[in-house]
Amino acid sequence: MNTKKYISIFISLILISITLQAKSGEADKLPVVIQELVPAPAVPAHNIVAKGGPKVIKVRMSITEKVITIDKQGTKFRVFAFNDSVPGPLIVAHVGDYIELTLVNPKKNNFEHNLDFHAATGALGGGGLTHILPGEAVILRWKATKPGVFVYHCAPGGAMVPWHVVKGMNGAVMVLPRDGLKDREGKPIKYDKAFYIGEQDFYLPKDDNGNYKEYIHPGDGFSDVLEVMKTLTPTHVVFNGSEGALEGDNALTAKVGETVMFIHAQANRDTRPHLIGGHGDYVWPNGSFNDPPRTNLETWFVPGGAAGAMVYKFRQPGTYVYLNHNLIEAFILGAKAEVKVTGKWNNDLMEQLMEPTRIAD
Repeated sequence: MNTKKYISIFISLILISITLQAKSGEADKLPVVIQELVPAPAVPAHNIVAKGGPKVIKVRMSITEKVITIDKQGTKFRVFAFNDSVPGPLIVAHVGDYIELTLVNPKKNNFEHNLDFHAATGALGGGGLTHILPGEAVILRWKATKPGVFVYHCAPGGAMVPWHVVKGMNGAVMVLPRDGLKDREGKPIKYDKAFYIGEQDFYLPKDDNGNYKEYIHPGDGFSDVLEVMKTLTPTHVVFNGSEGALEGDNALTAKVGETVMFIHAQANRDTRPHLIGGHGDYVWPNGSFNDPPRTNLETWFVPGGAAGAMVYKFRQPGTYVYLNHNLIEAFILGAKAEVKVTGKWNNDLMEQLMEPTRIAD
């Protein structure tokens, strides 16, 4: 009888048992929900107030490296995207839920990627546990302990961190309190629909003639783009990937009487959201749902590397403009959207008493 052999096997079995027990925890006993992620400005279907106890919310994101058009002049730029979308899709959970992410870096890609969740605790927000090369996948599970809206982004290390972020590799997570949102008196705040806006800054070099350079092949222009990034002056500041992405036929829509949540994320620069023609009825500028919302704001501040949320009930029909109220960035660089609202006009709120009329000199 080979005593040493059996002792070795016995020790191995004990180690395997210990490992399995270490991996087995509260999350393994919970029901599983597959969340269908949708491109911005859409938001995954969800309940404001949690139904039942905590759950494991499984999501899958694949990384895309592709060329997109970022302005109305047809300028092309190679971006990195989660689920083929800039910004990456919104993930929604409640406090106490677990988010289980499968992150895939397809073989056809050229760069290493990872994911840092500002909503998560430990290991650089998951960034230390999700590094994957082309052709690899990883699964990360983390517990949602803080209620609010939070940024996530790629953070592979060094200069690659800002480069990946300003190439579009960022998104947001919303973690709702299990009993829903409350005002400062503890009364419920509800909304009929939600829009998710990712504000993106791009930094494109120009040639000797003042035209934007286009870099089609992977890795091209890294040094040139880095030099523009060092000026801290973006050439484009846009909503949802490109200038005009949320205007005209792609405008957001609502009805008079509807209450709408706007989730606004900016992974890199400060921004000042404002709704022309409306207000922030309830606003969480820094994203924390643990704190009572501020009320009746005209403009609010979302610091770079954060997300904020606003709830507003539309009271008049018409086309509203939702923008970054740095008006240079909104009207010249592209950081604005339209909200087309239908319904009956209320003259008590606003009425034109005289049409434009020529007056005597």
